[in-house]
Amino acid sequence: MSETHRRIDDRSVLIVVDVQNDFLPGGNLAVTDGDAVVPIINRLAKAFANVVITQDWHTPGHVSFASSHAGKAPFESIALSYGSQVLWPEHCVQGTRGAELAEDLAVPHAQLVIRKGFHHGIDSYSAFLEADRKTSTGLSAYLQARGLSRVFVTGLATDFCVAWTALDARAAGFETFVIEDGCRAIDAQGSLAKAWSDMAEAGVRRIGGADL
Repeated sequence: MSETHRRIDDRSVLIVVDVQNDFLPGGNLAVTDGDAVVPIINRLAKAFANVVITQDWHTPGHVSFASSHAGKAPFESIALSYGSQVLWPEHCVQGTRGAELAEDLAVPHAQLVIRKGFHHGIDSYSAFLEADRKTSTGLSAYLQARGLSRVFVTGLATDFCVAWTALDARAAGFETFVIEDGCRAIDAQGSLAKAWSDMAEAGVRRIGGADL
């Protein structure tokens, strides 16, 4: 990849995905080593004039919670009206400490926080489209209106919300990069390898923070 393609410019935006307490060590859906992304993102964000943060923001009793389905356990899957749904431990419930952004995340110049997963009956991994693949968060229109066309994605988790965000960014026509060391994965049943394969096939570029 050429230096030109890696350069951060006024068309570039850093998307920080779901760096929230419930995804950090000790949280209800902790990602292994999830807290390690915080200092990396803090450092990277200083180079970007444009930053968007996403925040998982579920209702109590959300459809994606295993506890909402009798006899079901976390990480089982069920069929919902929009397709297969992985069932999760309760996490990032609106107004709880688990839903708060990590205390050490220091990106004061972020211009937008996109909350997702707040529709009770639809899960939402991507910063762009919810899991029914129809309900928009409005992020694509926001970026286009601001003339931002190059998306750099960091956060949690690589194989779910980061990957879905990157794939939807590409589908919406944005040049898209995932900064690998600024992410951490759940990696359940080969999910990480599949996510990287899907992203490569879609034209998402895999880079490290040192490449910028």
